[in-house]
Amino acid sequence: MNPSDAFHALTPTAHDGQSLPLADLRGRAVLVVNIASQCGFTPQLAALEALWQAWRERGLTVLGFPCNQFGGQTPQDSQAMAGFCQINYGVTFPLLAKGDVYGPQADPLFSWLTAQAPGVLGRLGLDARPRWNFTKFLVSPDAAQVRRFAPWTSPARIAPVLERWLGGA
Repeated sequence: MNPSDAFHALTPTAHDGQSLPLADLRGRAVLVVNIASQCGFTPQLAALEALWQAWRERGLTVLGFPCNQFGGQTPQDSQAMAGFCQINYGVTFPLLAKGDVYGPQADPLFSWLTAQAPGVLGRLGLDARPRWNFTKFLVSPDAAQVRRFAPWTSPARIAPVLERWLGGA
């Protein structure tokens, strides 16, 4: 199976328990971010929302993936995390169910993302897993390219890639 078909065959679960078939996002750029509520990078939720608002009509979908694997910084369940994101940061982009981004229970979406974009350590033959909350993976509209961004990378710095992939206003 080619990478595009493999990506679009995935069906993660949304925070409300509903399936979110990635096949429904075919032709859209997809930014997947492992998010947390008690992290120094948590204010990036507002910047992710701004990116979503600026680019969604041009073909971007942002998916937030709550994860508690880094310092226990997401203690609440999926529903409570969704409420936290909306109340504190005005988040309207889709949120997935809380889960793991690495290890034996890693969500298949993150297994696919890290295989496609292993990062610096992965390219050195080391563990490709995300190292902290707010690691960002940007999947091209045809799912043929995946760009990985470090947790400290501001969501606004992703806009130039979106400009190339999705065009201007």
